[in-house]
Amino acid sequence: MVTKGISSLYTNSNKNKNNNFSLFNSNQLQNLVVKGRVTSIVLDETHPRFKELGEWNGLGTIEYEVVNSPSTNKNILPIAKPLDPSLKNYPLINEIVYILTLPNSNIGEFTTSQTNYYINVVGVWNHPHHNAFPQNSNTLQPSQQKDYIQTQIGSVRRVTDQSTEIYLGKTFTEKSDIHPLLPFEGDRIFESRWGSSLRFSSTVPNLNSWSEIGENGDPIVILRNGQGNQNDEGWVPIVEDINNLESSIWLTSFQKIPLNSPNLFQSYKSNAPEKVNLYKRPQVILNSGRLVFNAYEDHILFLSKKSINLNATENVNIDSKQTVIQTKELFLGDKNATEPLLLGDKTVDLLSALFEELIGVFNQLSTLSSLPPGTPFINVNAQATQALAKINLLKNKLNTLKSKQNKTI
Repeated sequence: MVTKGISSLYTNSNKNKNNNFSLFNSNQLQNLVVKGRVTSIVLDETHPRFKELGEWNGLGTIEYEVVNSPSTNKNILPIAKPLDPSLKNYPLINEIVYILTLPNSNIGEFTTSQTNYYINVVGVWNHPHHNAFPQNSNTLQPSQQKDYIQTQIGSVRRVTDQSTEIYLGKTFTEKSDIHPLLPFEGDRIFESRWGSSLRFSSTVPNLNSWSEIGENGDPIVILRNGQGNQNDEGWVPIVEDINNLESSIWLTSFQKIPLNSPNLFQSYKSNAPEKVNLYKRPQVILNSGRLVFNAYEDHILFLSKKSINLNATENVNIDSKQTVIQTKELFLGDKNATEPLLLGDKTVDLLSALFEELIGVFNQLSTLSSLPPGTPFINVNAQATQALAKINLLKNKLNTLKSKQNKTI
C-alpha cells in the first residue's frame, strides 16, 4: 500500500539526523511511482471499454503499459484515472505519465481498497505540443528514426520538415511549427498544445516588447490564442507580439504596449486620449480580427470618467428601434461646427404665419381694380391668382419638413 510505503520511508529517514534524501533508494521509489505509457484514453462513448470503466464517470481514464516492462498481452492492460478531476489535462496516446496507487470510493467499506491514478505527463521533449515517445522507434521512417536515436543519446529532437508518425490519437495531428513561450524570471505560464497560453509575468527591462518602461516587477497578464506567423522552427521559443497574434487580452499595470492601431482622435477639440501604444498606466487591451459583445438578456454598459471614443477607419453605424442622445451640446459634421440646427415645430409655425400674410396680400391683389372704378388690373390679377395657388400648395406641405424619427429640444 502506497501510504504504508511512504510512512515507512519517512520513519526511516527520521532516524538520520540529516534527513538525507539518499535514504530513498531506487527500489523503494519504484514501488511508489510507476511510469506508464498511455495506450488508450476514454474521451467519449466510442471507447471499447466505455461501459466497463464507468461510462461518463470514467472520462479521462487511460489504459497503459509499464514502460520498464511492456505487456505482451495487449488485450488486458491496467487502467488509471486522473488524479485531479477539476483539471482536465489529459495525456495523448504514447505519452508517459506517473502512476500512483491511492484510495478509491470504496475506502469506507474496505480501508485497503485502492485504484491507480495518473498525474503529470513526463516532459520527454519539454514541449507543450506533445511529449509522446514510441515504444519502438525503429518502426518510424528512417529520417524520423534518426531524430529519436539522437535523442536517446542526448541530442535534441528537431523535426523541421514534417510531423512524426507516432500515433497520438484518433484526431490529434502533430504539427512541427508550434512554439513554446520563452519564460522570464518569476513567470507563471500555462500553455496549451496548439499555441495558446496564459502568462503571469512582469516588467523585465529590455527583454520583451512590454518592458520598455516601468519598474522591474510591475505585473502584467497576457492571454493569447494563436502565435501568428512565425518563421523559426517549432522548437525555438517565442515571446508574445500583440501585432502578430490571432487574438489576445493584455492586462497591464505600468507597461507601454506597442499596439498598431488607427488612433484617429480628430473629433476632440482638446484633451484627446493618449495613443494606445504610448499609454503607460493600467489598461486592458482586447486585440483580435473582430470583437463581439453580446448581452443576451441585459445591457452593455460603457462607463468612463473622461470620454468614450468610437474610432473606425470607415464607418460607425448604429441600428436601433430608438436612439437617445442626451447632451448639453451636439456637434454634427465637425468638432468646430457653428451653424445651429432648426427646431422643426417652431420653424413650421413661423413659416405658416408668413404664408398667411402672403395669402392675405395676394387675395387683395387678385381682385384689385383701377380707375375708372371697376377697371381690373388684368396682368396683376392673373399673376396674383397663380401665386395664391402655389402659396396654398406650399403651405399644405409645411408639415413634411418635420422628421418622423429624430427629435431635439
